[in-house]
Amino acid sequence: MSVGSTGPGGAAPAPAPQDPYALVRTRGYLKLLLVAAVVGFPVCAVSFGFLALVHELEPLLYQDLPRALGFTGTPLWWPIPMLVVAGLLVGLTVRYLPGHGGHEPADGLALRGAPPLSALPGIVLAALASLSFGAVVGPEAPLIALGGGLGAGAARLLGRGVTAQSVAAVGAAGSFAAVSALLGSPLLGAFLLMEVSGLGGPMLGMVLVPGLLAAGIGALVFTGLGAWTGLGTYSLALHDIPKAAGPTVAEFGWALVIGVAAAFLAAGVRRLALFLKARVARHRVPATMVIGLVVGALAVAFAGITGKPATEMLSSGQSALGSLFRDSAGYSVAALLLLIVCKGLAYCASLSAFRGGPIFPALFLGAAGGVVLSHLPGLSLTPAFAMGVGAMSVAMLRLPMTSVLLATLLLGKSGLTVMPLVIVAVVVAYVVALRLTPATTADASPAAAPHAA
Repeated sequence: MSVGSTGPGGAAPAPAPQDPYALVRTRGYLKLLLVAAVVGFPVCAVSFGFLALVHELEPLLYQDLPRALGFTGTPLWWPIPMLVVAGLLVGLTVRYLPGHGGHEPADGLALRGAPPLSALPGIVLAALASLSFGAVVGPEAPLIALGGGLGAGAARLLGRGVTAQSVAAVGAAGSFAAVSALLGSPLLGAFLLMEVSGLGGPMLGMVLVPGLLAAGIGALVFTGLGAWTGLGTYSLALHDIPKAAGPTVAEFGWALVIGVAAAFLAAGVRRLALFLKARVARHRVPATMVIGLVVGALAVAFAGITGKPATEMLSSGQSALGSLFRDSAGYSVAALLLLIVCKGLAYCASLSAFRGGPIFPALFLGAAGGVVLSHLPGLSLTPAFAMGVGAMSVAMLRLPMTSVLLATLLLGKSGLTVMPLVIVAVVVAYVVALRLTPATTADASPAAAPHAA
């Protein structure tokens, strides 16, 4: 039977399948790549400025301001008024500005399309107030929203001929660029956004290629601005990691324990955060101030009992991960346990009311839990640290590939050595976490929500 003849029984032939990669071969796709590359530069410059501002405001509020007011140092009670003020600022921003301050971190790390430009001021203000004043959230979610909003806005300015799909693709590329250096690797940032968006098949390639291009450019911009300003790149990185020995049978057993423990801890954090979120929404401004009071009181309690600075418990924990690893011997087991309890409760409270991302506090809690367990027989510090990071990451985010890469790349060469242990811990935590999550919630999790692109 020749091509084009009728099928068996005289039926019309099935239409030839369309080429899923036809778009890549068009001039329009080359234009899309060019736009993604051009957009990457200003998006990364703005993202770098946002992170630099957060890092400049933190010591200004917690060190310089008390001295300017006549105190010889930072008073023990200082976090309480700071977090109450933060709650007031965030509550007012969420209540009155467009965009409601961005997505609520208690819902996880979700991508629901790029926000409009009108929503970006509120997103930035709410994130600045949350991050700078010490709320236990991370910077990744506002960066993703900022990059996506700026990228999509730039694409819309190109003219009427730009399709909605192209706008979404450029917006996604802007998000790639914004987080390109934050996690220590543009490739890791790409994996994060791929898993969160839930893209697959040919559509993955359509969005991934311009996204990777923007992320690579973004990493160069972050590096260049960091060297030029002397401020660094603000990327997640650990240095001077001791060489890890090969995995042992006992450590594989500990991987099971860490995976199960992380799943139960994350389930508790999520449920408490969602419980508080529903109540905060009823009285946004006063309730957010009360949440700030609770976070500040937890920081004061930790500092008063352990004698350590309250700032070690506050904020995302991104910059504290390295010191936790290097100075783990300076923490007693009791101090570490108190740190996990106080930061975990502050994490729940912050997720319910403030604005930011859920990643970095989860990494810190997992790392601290690993350090505690490393005091027990059969488990050394480096694999315990890596397994805790990976297991808690996947239990909170439901992103298994990103969690494995995050835990292993974070530790450099030692991360490759302990990767088999991390994989076991991540898989166990992922399966148990899903079993602990009601079906309706799991179906609506961020990992299952497709990106608008």
